[in-house]
Amino acid sequence: MSPSQAVQLFVVIVDFVVQREHADAFARLMVDNAQASRTLEEGCIQFDVCRPADDPTRFFLYELYRDAEAFQVHLESAHFKAFDAAVKAWVVDKRVQTMARVAP
Repeated sequence: MSPSQAVQLFVVIVDFVVQREHADAFARLMVDNAQASRTLEEGCIQFDVCRPADDPTRFFLYELYRDAEAFQVHLESAHFKAFDAAVKAWVVDKRVQTMARVAP
């Protein structure tokens, strides 16, 4: 099967910068959100939360969904909405990219 014939999963990459005084609380809430996504959302295949050792205010997310519709389900979930509301004021910068995964 060629890459164009393979099932292409939906990838979401998010870069966050948060206020230093809220970085640890943000991390805890983000980890809880990722766990809920993996556990409660059938279409969520992977949700990695990364943080560089030299900058506690930066976070990198790698999320993998069955398709774009599964990601929309995530955005409408109660756990995501609660997380988003809780951290909104702490976020200094947020950049979101979406892609299609063509190979593992």
